[in-house]
Amino acid sequence: MESGPAIFAGVVFALFGAALLVWTGTRVRHGEPVAQGVSQVASATLAGLAAVISLGLAAYCLTRL
Repeated sequence: MESGPAIFAGVVFALFGAALLVWTGTRVRHGEPVAQGVSQVASATLAGLAAVISLGLAAYCLTRL
């Protein structure tokens, strides 16, 4: 019963992290800005870092079952 919230949180983190990573990669590949008014390198790095952290949290939640 206690594993239900961990599974839900892990799936949410995984979906968010994967979507953010794909979106950031697509924007960078097309040469479009990731965030307006910010350096493209800085915004892509920060978004990529957030995606990797989210995927790491997903792995943590899903392995703690």
